Amino acid sequence: MPDLKLIALDTDDLRVISAHLQDAVVRIGDMVYLPKEKRFAAIANRFDWDKAISPSASGAKAKKPRRGDTGLERRRTGLRFERVLAAKVSGLDLKDRRGSLALLAITFAPVADPEVPGGDVTLTFSGGAAIRLTVECLEFEMTDLGAAWATKLAPVHPDDKV
Repeated sequence: MPDLKLIALDTDDLRVISAHLQDAVVRIGDMVYLPKEKRFAAIANRFDWDKAISPSASGAKAKKPRRGDTGLERRRTGLRFERVLAAKVSGLDLKDRRGSLALLAITFAPVADPEVPGGDVTLTFSGGAAIRLTVECLEFEMTDLGAAWATKLAPVHPDDKV
């Protein structure tokens, strides 16, 4: 699978990227808010859902991946939000730089005025942690940074049936 490079300029774009980043693991020390540059950036290890749920070459039906499956991969991925005016965190300790979070979703809530392109982007993590970015407008890029590596651990959610 070739490296992904995706850009979000609206909520539909962001939903696509959010799906690709579901269950990405992010270390707290690999996130940074740069107020002078109006940028928030992070490095994540994203689970390759596209490869994991794709039907096999033999024509078999796509299935939900399970722990121990072969062909599961993670990829190092860069995330970059531009035009960020403020960043607020909830439910995480920024001093715990080695701590890691599992990304569940990225959403955008526009301001009430339809003439204004800004709003709040929320990165929601498991365990109730979240980061809210107030942005002038939605401008987000996700870029794979190199080769994938194999993993035997597929993400598990509380409502998954084993």
